[in-house]
Amino acid sequence: MTKHAIQLAASAALLLGLASPSFAEVKLNENFSVSGYIEGSYQLTDPDPGTSTDKFGLDSAQLLFTGSFKPVTGVASFFYVPNAPQETTLLDAYVTYDAGGGLSITGGKFLSYLGYESFFTVNNPEITFANGDFLAAIPGYHDGVKLDYSTKDWGAGVALLDSVGSPFYLKGDGELKHNAGFEGYFSYKAVTDLTLWFGAAYDTKGGFLAHSNTVYDVWAQYAMDKKTTVAAEYAYRDGGLGAKGYNWLGLVTYAFTDKFSTAFRLSGEKMSSGGPGFIRYTIAPGVAVTSNLTVRAEVTYTDYDKSALNNAVFVGAQAFLKF
Repeated sequence: MTKHAIQLAASAALLLGLASPSFAEVKLNENFSVSGYIEGSYQLTDPDPGTSTDKFGLDSAQLLFTGSFKPVTGVASFFYVPNAPQETTLLDAYVTYDAGGGLSITGGKFLSYLGYESFFTVNNPEITFANGDFLAAIPGYHDGVKLDYSTKDWGAGVALLDSVGSPFYLKGDGELKHNAGFEGYFSYKAVTDLTLWFGAAYDTKGGFLAHSNTVYDVWAQYAMDKKTTVAAEYAYRDGGLGAKGYNWLGLVTYAFTDKFSTAFRLSGEKMSSGGPGFIRYTIAPGVAVTSNLTVRAEVTYTDYDKSALNNAVFVGAQAFLKF
């Protein structure tokens, strides 16, 4: 149900189990199971210029239900974020038909293909996201239908959507006549421990958006050995005036032990036409207390350019339980 199951699961040992795409499902019976997580943290942000602020409490929680009646699977999840415009929302709501031979058809509300980092922070090795301060290049959830095909060596998918880029707490425009969205991706994984991925999205002008929206996203991940994984991503978006630019990230994760690992991330974002941008430096150690409970910390320094801020320091500690 979360995106990036392929690339993140490849380095599951490095990421202390953070990358499990379906958490640790609790089977209710032979057809139904439930999974989810709850996370909380202390976070302090100190901008220059500005006054430091902190936050202590619950970050988010999700409860996901899966019904399996082969060859059909249905998924529904409820997502809670304190102080969001809609604190509790129906996030996933889709049905997948397994046509066999690696082919599947899905319809309903589901997550975008695009983006190396997961929509869910518990599936990333850091607390914060690499990018997104100025440019929302990576879409969230949307309604539609998609067709996916995968083999041992490669995978591909295409989707017809009611919109591209709607936040999780909003619905898309719910129609195709005046505004339609399209997504697709191709991944190559024939080389051992290497994944290459390319995706694109397009949203026509009208209804939901004031301007057509085009996104290109490419990333690669390579597990150098059992302890070290490296990854890189580049995303470009042309969404019209004020929404055109690019962002990127580089990531190294290293497992010092089977319980303790650290992520080292360098990322940046730049808006077109002389707009603002930044470079971000992140270090995030994490400890797997148990197979379900993880605690991690993060220190991030962001150096802004042509922005109201000169720089900002983030310090945080987070714990989350998966079930």
